[in-house]
Amino acid sequence: MPNALSHRQLFSRSVAALALVALGAGLSGCTGMSDTISPAFADPAKYDLYDCKQLETERKRLAERTAELQGLMTKAETGVAGPVVAEMAYRNEYIALRGQSKLAEEAWQRNRCQDSKPEAPPTIAAAPAKGKRAKASRAAN
Repeated sequence: MPNALSHRQLFSRSVAALALVALGAGLSGCTGMSDTISPAFADPAKYDLYDCKQLETERKRLAERTAELQGLMTKAETGVAGPVVAEMAYRNEYIALRGQSKLAEEAWQRNRCQDSKPEAPPTIAAAPAKGKRAKASRAAN
């Protein structure tokens, strides 16, 4: 009987090792996805009719959301099953946003757009102090 028990243990360990290898191969395929942008995740004609002002707003929105998702993915990866949670919860949206960002950037270049200059806050003339106003009006008399 000891041989039968050792064969079972050997078989179960082999199956477990094979499952781990398969899981590792599957997850390694997911990590390579972040470098590729599939056309299935973004509409190539989405930004064709956008003007520069619309593109500027869209590029800013996409950059903010991409940074937010990157932060969420980084935070999720600190947990026990973090990398799996990050992949399942955020990766598809992250890839879609990167695809949209690439297409928006291409439309930006194609339209020869330039970033608008930040508007300076309006300057408000300081009202003279009460004491100074009274002195100024007495001096005018």
